[in-house]
Amino acid sequence: MFSKKMLWGSLIALVLFTGTSGVALAEIPAHSPEQNSQFQRIEQPLGLKVGVAIVGFALIGLELWWFLIYKSSES
Repeated sequence: MFSKKMLWGSLIALVLFTGTSGVALAEIPAHSPEQNSQFQRIEQPLGLKVGVAIVGFALIGLELWWFLIYKSSES
């Protein structure tokens, strides 16, 4: 049988999943030259994009190492 903790965790995960899926499916209207919007696209250099991606992957790897490998070898 399910424990209360598992039931609440599943319920919260379901609410978060269904609540954010509508945002992901929203469409951005096509941009036409005659429309004036307050936001403009800013192109970022490729080196900056690659650097941010590498730092992100490094942080994810560090977290995985900390919680999976370091904590298990400590016990």
